[in-house]
Amino acid sequence: MNFTYHEKSGTHTGYCLVKSCERKLNKNGEPYLDFILSDRSGEINAKLWKYDENLHGFYEANTLIKVQGTITKFNDADQLRIDRIRKVNETDGVKIEDYVSSAVYTGEDMFNELIAVADGFSDSEISLLVKTILNDNKEKHLYYPAAFKLHHAMRSGLLQHTLSIVRLAQSICKIYPFVDSDLLLGGAMLHDIAKLDELIAGETGIASGYSVEGTLIGHLVKGAMLVDKTAERLGISHDKAVLLEHMLISHHGDPEFGAAVRPLFIEADILSALDRLDARIVEVNNAVSGVEAGSFSTRQWALDNRAFYNHGRVDVDQETNLGL
Repeated sequence: MNFTYHEKSGTHTGYCLVKSCERKLNKNGEPYLDFILSDRSGEINAKLWKYDENLHGFYEANTLIKVQGTITKFNDADQLRIDRIRKVNETDGVKIEDYVSSAVYTGEDMFNELIAVADGFSDSEISLLVKTILNDNKEKHLYYPAAFKLHHAMRSGLLQHTLSIVRLAQSICKIYPFVDSDLLLGGAMLHDIAKLDELIAGETGIASGYSVEGTLIGHLVKGAMLVDKTAERLGISHDKAVLLEHMLISHHGDPEFGAAVRPLFIEADILSALDRLDARIVEVNNAVSGVEAGSFSTRQWALDNRAFYNHGRVDVDQETNLGL
């Protein structure tokens, strides 16, 4: 944890994120708070003894706080005994991106890039449909993760995943001129849009679970419903809307992975392949991050239960380059 140590008082001060907070009672029946605090460097258990809500305030997960206290050892692990605590305010100048795992660029920059790409479409109807849906959902889109766990499960991860696929799709279109670039790029931009409804997440960009709609309907079908509704409102050609809807409900490839149908035209098939490729690249790299060169990761259940080898020829911890 990146706390500042004050040698004179022997205390540590710093900003951090509340990962979890439980109100408990000690052996004398007195209340205390048991925290897991974190920043981008790691996490620490912390205790606020003799807790008084009127004096100390109320705290819950995904809250940024400032604390001061003493670090001691408990069961061979660091533990912070909190002396002072408060929530972060605007005058602190603290950004949530600095305390949680975040995309390599700001949500605003990535969102603007998508809009700029859609502005360049030759098909004005697809351009209008895509930009309308993006702008209608901009606020949440700027910070939402792409997953509860696994790939891009970080602040603004949904935009990073989407923009990565758009960049890959642009390269595909340069090589294969028979691919409809507006259709492929439009589908790429919208393929996970309904994750904004499927996942439950706050401005920290950390997903805490799935919504009722997300569990009962899922983001593939919910996304297609959004396209259909928006296209009707805008007077977009029904045939074009259906093509985009098919891309959304088929982008997981096979029914066993959640697809309502398999991809049945080339742009839909490419989108499905690129979605899987981007997810797997990130998941494999995450698996070997922190693994010493010449060693294997633990087995990854989401990747066919394989253990991956870090050959040490590149820095696996370097950031993604989206070319912004």
